[in-house]
Amino acid sequence: MTHRTEKIISFPACRKRKVEAEFSGGEVTSDGGMVLIRGLDRRLGLTAAVAQALADPREPGKCTHRAVDLVRQRVFGLVAGYEDLNDHDTLRHDPGFQTAVERDEALASSPTLCRFEQWGDRRTAWELHRILVEQFTASQRSAPAG
Repeated sequence: MTHRTEKIISFPACRKRKVEAEFSGGEVTSDGGMVLIRGLDRRLGLTAAVAQALADPREPGKCTHRAVDLVRQRVFGLVAGYEDLNDHDTLRHDPGFQTAVERDEALASSPTLCRFEQWGDRRTAWELHRILVEQFTASQRSAPAG
């Protein structure tokens, strides 16, 4: 006999979107693990630090997507194994990815992410390197021997 449970697992909300795991259907995503990645990123603050290091060349009044949302969308896509930008034409409408990026509407399109990836320059590379070194250093209990 099949044992069915009605248990619902709740996660932190995304704006006005309630985030729950249950087994009855509704809006479905195959990338539900992104909510866990979102929690880890919130704790580390990595994507927020990266977004602050970027020089955003856009006119603020004409922007639909914040720099931090673009960073999260791209990084979380890579973490989930979606290395090609064309994957984001579908992912941008996925409720799991929207929740991970902390949006409750369509994410950036492939062309927008492509333009975003062109922002980087030498200074950006140094800043990203500094952020990663700081993250690594902060994760250590003590300095390595040697």
